[in-house]
Amino acid sequence: MKQLSHEPDAQRYVLRIDDTVVAVADYNVNGNQISFHHTFTNPSFRNKGYAGEIVAYAVDDVEKNTTYRVVPMCWYVAEWFDAHDEKRELLTRSA
Repeated sequence: MKQLSHEPDAQRYVLRIDDTVVAVADYNVNGNQISFHHTFTNPSFRNKGYAGEIVAYAVDDVEKNTTYRVVPMCWYVAEWFDAHDEKRELLTRSA
């Protein structure tokens, strides 16, 4: 069973399959900015789109539930935004 979740105390978004951590997007909040600084996919689950899935989930959550401006410090998150023009306003919005 696949589960996507936000763990604010750990400052991360997590994708699990059958209780196994498959992908993680770590972040820090500074004022009105959320900086995604690290994404990770468990090596045995790579090349299946899970990193993109957790980043999309995280970005959607930030968009719907905050006024944060997204700062993509991780190369993967930066490339995700390059491929998703419809979300680019999150890079420049202000609270």
